[in-house]
Amino acid sequence: MTKIIRTLDEIDPGYNAVFCDLWGCLHDGTRAFPAAVAALERFRARGGTVLLLTNSPRPERDVAVQLEALGAPASCYDLIVTSGDAAQEAMASGAFGRKVYHIGPERDLGFFVGPNGQQIDVERVPLEEAEGIVCTGLFDDRSETPEDYRATILYGKTKGLKLLCANPDVVVDVGEHRIYCAGAIAKAYTEAGGKSFYFGKPHPPIYALAREKLARHLGAPADTQDILCLGDGIATDIQGAMGEALDCVFISGGLAAEETATSRSSGPDPELLERFLRAARFSPKFAMAYLG
Repeated sequence: MTKIIRTLDEIDPGYNAVFCDLWGCLHDGTRAFPAAVAALERFRARGGTVLLLTNSPRPERDVAVQLEALGAPASCYDLIVTSGDAAQEAMASGAFGRKVYHIGPERDLGFFVGPNGQQIDVERVPLEEAEGIVCTGLFDDRSETPEDYRATILYGKTKGLKLLCANPDVVVDVGEHRIYCAGAIAKAYTEAGGKSFYFGKPHPPIYALAREKLARHLGAPADTQDILCLGDGIATDIQGAMGEALDCVFISGGLAAEETATSRSSGPDPELLERFLRAARFSPKFAMAYLG
């Protein structure tokens, strides 16, 4: 049964590393949460390693810049692994062709630049010339929905174009505003009969990359029982962690705040939390209202 806790400090020592989600756990897209920053800093002070594991389509270097702007200092983490990092490798291999149609905002153009700062050997072209589709998000996630992409989806599906989804998240909350992500486009593409490929949570590629980077950082592979995952996405963070046999903490005050009646003063409603988790068919080891 899932144990409700109030702070990360309540968890017995024994975890040497945490894989912590960003959006909904460390920040809300507009600012970092001071209590979350402090909790991760305390974990590091006890000798633990904090790896930020995010479905952001942006490479690690761009996420680090974003975190600084949001008020999350480098003192609260050791490593960053993004869905964009994992997906970049697949795109660079040519698995989706050398000419791709990019669905996503201009701020995601860093996805097409490799770790060495060189442009990846892939050309962005109009849809009619594309050999594949790369989706990092919506062009305008403040006003658009997947319905606005119906014509693009039908064309790509008819042409048999594979779609690379650089961010499996379907929605995130930016402050009080909920927006669609690349995962919503990929879901609609699959439902229309197209083939979508994912590299972020809950899929294995991002966890393989995270374990690899953690092992390099520690100088040896970490045992599964030494890693604790933190996240608010039941279908991404929690499903991914449980699929990897990793213990996890469900942050109920993120995407599921309404369904679990989570408040900062009293935490999640135990009965609603249990009902929500039962419906999702997941049983995380811990649940917490907000990371702190």
